[in-house]
Amino acid sequence: MSNHARPLPEPDADSAPYWQGCREHRLLLRRCTDCGGVQFPPGPRCPDCGARTHDWVEASGRGWVFSWIVVHHPVPREVYQDEVPYVVALIELAEGPRLAANIVGCEPAAISAGMAVTVEFEDVTEQITLPRFRPTQPATPT
Repeated sequence: MSNHARPLPEPDADSAPYWQGCREHRLLLRRCTDCGGVQFPPGPRCPDCGARTHDWVEASGRGWVFSWIVVHHPVPREVYQDEVPYVVALIELAEGPRLAANIVGCEPAAISAGMAVTVEFEDVTEQITLPRFRPTQPATPT
């Protein structure tokens, strides 16, 4: 476990299975059992058809960078000052939904739209494991 001072997510009734999957190093997505739509973040109703019935499916963990920002000025400074620069990206998963996560394993200047990434997990506390994404092939600055 890392010494994690950053704010951490607080699982609720809708997201608890997602966070349990992360603890098991599995990326789970909520799937509507009525229309088959895959949803992230998990919520009480399907955003496509409004149904309340769902199950959880394991995602491939593969995706690509849809958009990203590079954080150079940490807020709050006391918590993030040793981590800058870092990247927060919107990852489009192969299964369809997008999720926000950090990209690791490459310089921020090497990130590009459409870059292929795969999930890995960071165990930060006994209760919380965070998904992060790493380029699937060496990235080089453009």
